[in-house]
Amino acid sequence: MSSQNHHPEAAENDNLEIQSMVSGQIDSYKEAASFRIEMEAGDGVFLTWTDLWVTVSGGRKGSRAILQGLTGYAEPGKVLAIMGPSGCGKSTLLDTLAGRLLSSRMHQTGEILINGRKETLAFGTSAYVTQDDTLMTTLTVREAVFYSAQLQLPDSMSISEKKERAEMTIREMGLQDSMDTRIGGWSTKGLSGGQKRRVSICIEILTWPKLLFLDEPTSGLDSAASYHVMNRIVKLAHQHGRTIIASIHQPSSEVFELFHNLCLLSYGKTVYFGPVSMAEMLFATNGFPCPPLRNPSDHYLRTINKDFDEDIEQGIGSSSTEEIIDTLVKSYKSSEICKQVQHNVLKISQQKRGPLEKKGSQASFITQSIVLTKRSFINMYRDLGYYWLRFAIYIALCLCVGTIFHDIGLTYGSIQARGSMLMFVAAFLTFMAIGGFPSFVEDMKIFGRERLNGHYGVGAFVIGNTISSIPYLCFISLIPGALAYYLVGLQKSFDHFIYFVILLFTSTMLVESIMMTVASVVPNYLMGIITGAGIQGIMILNGGFFRLPDDLPKPIWRYPMYYIAFHKYANQGFYKNEFEGLSFPNNQVGGPPTITGDEVLRSFWQVEMGYSKWIDLVILFGMVVVYRLMFWGIIITVEKIKPLIKDYMAASPKKSSLQLNRT
Repeated sequence: MSSQNHHPEAAENDNLEIQSMVSGQIDSYKEAASFRIEMEAGDGVFLTWTDLWVTVSGGRKGSRAILQGLTGYAEPGKVLAIMGPSGCGKSTLLDTLAGRLLSSRMHQTGEILINGRKETLAFGTSAYVTQDDTLMTTLTVREAVFYSAQLQLPDSMSISEKKERAEMTIREMGLQDSMDTRIGGWSTKGLSGGQKRRVSICIEILTWPKLLFLDEPTSGLDSAASYHVMNRIVKLAHQHGRTIIASIHQPSSEVFELFHNLCLLSYGKTVYFGPVSMAEMLFATNGFPCPPLRNPSDHYLRTINKDFDEDIEQGIGSSSTEEIIDTLVKSYKSSEICKQVQHNVLKISQQKRGPLEKKGSQASFITQSIVLTKRSFINMYRDLGYYWLRFAIYIALCLCVGTIFHDIGLTYGSIQARGSMLMFVAAFLTFMAIGGFPSFVEDMKIFGRERLNGHYGVGAFVIGNTISSIPYLCFISLIPGALAYYLVGLQKSFDHFIYFVILLFTSTMLVESIMMTVASVVPNYLMGIITGAGIQGIMILNGGFFRLPDDLPKPIWRYPMYYIAFHKYANQGFYKNEFEGLSFPNNQVGGPPTITGDEVLRSFWQVEMGYSKWIDLVILFGMVVVYRLMFWGIIITVEKIKPLIKDYMAASPKKSSLQLNRT
């Protein structure tokens, strides 16, 4: 209900004005000039979609349509705005066009063409700014954008040129006063939500992508910031001939006027597609003109939103929102504008332009690896939860171990005590490496966004994460390890201590590698910690301490689990390093007065003595490499399989995917 209903005289004057406006617009709508596209030579990207349906399987309730028979296009040099009420399918349409609709419950039919060709948007061929601002919270704005510039821009550009491009982009987004402010997260206060949104946009427009998708780019921004950000994006489209598609919820009138074309959705149906300037004619023709001084976008969304389904009073009577939507949908389908849209789609589809370049990041693999290593090192240093909290816990635990087993001596009872202490180090100290899993999951989210946008490859990410973690793992192995080693009074020689630290370092890195592999399969940090803890629990049980190797049931537990569990090799390495060369008094009746360390290893701990302790260390290092390669392989495999699943689901008969509630 508008305010005019409370003032009869004002309402009457407004109604007269609206009626005169409607009569003029109906005539102009019926005689609307055709809006033809210009197929100019160039490297711009044309995107078309025809009869696009997306349904989601709902189990017993059957399938539900999210998008219903949409047809439209996006052209170079112009910005297409996708608008509609919440839940109308804006983000789904954007994901579908960008090739990111990969859920197995989603069924997609219809035709999407790029430059008149049916091809998949490969990594790096387009950029996508998601609703969620997935950013590295420990970096400053300058660092985040500059690192991204080094990853995306070609090696032919100098570092100074990349830095200048990054800072220019930051200034264009109005973030010059926050350049040295950390983005911020759970531990530190940083940027506001709107500023984070602008940082996300900065990162994706650095390379002036040919095809740019923006999901709610103005969310969290005030009116002035929204206008300046969208104005910059429109200039990018116009000056560089870029194709830009943006879903937007409720733009101001100034922002709305910046858009060239409008796709107006309501509950999966096309209410209008065409030039922004002609949308008002559709509503006016059907008796729903935009009142004077009202934002047209507000009027459109209010008219087609049935979440608060009340009768909408207009000058010509009242109707339910659902009836209004059906009226507008039918009117659009029978309009000249719809016919012109279909003509334009057909014209674009018949023009077979060159295939989209699939170049991904323009930086070399070495550059990517170096930049990711630097960025990851800084992130690990500033993130308290990554290694520093773990370091403090390691210090506390090793002080506990050192005081409980202090000056263990060489008595017969010290054999069991030594074994227990070393097992604790091999099992539970390394077990604490799962504490960094939540931080690593956040890294994985950032990797997922940047990988989909083609910033770098999987191999560079694995190498960067591995190299950057080595100094911290050395640190948390050396200092706490030295406390435990010398407080307990293990073998005094320096070479034994160095082996102890190297073995602890390798075992900790191995646990991190296992957790990386878990993260590639179970991205949720809570489920990942539970899964990782369960895997390690099984390995600890089969490590040869709680149940000696000869006593393990041979099916499954001895073969193959005992040899898969890394604790077997960690325990044996620690035992060999400590017991070899020692002798203990023998308290057993009838035995020799002393028992050597080698005899303890063979009979007491049932250690395999056919090879040296260095072989155990090499095996553990090999397992680190294997798990890191598994992590790399799983990500690559998932990337290959998801498009195949999508193609399989899309290839299913359209009728079976459209079993909707049409009764």
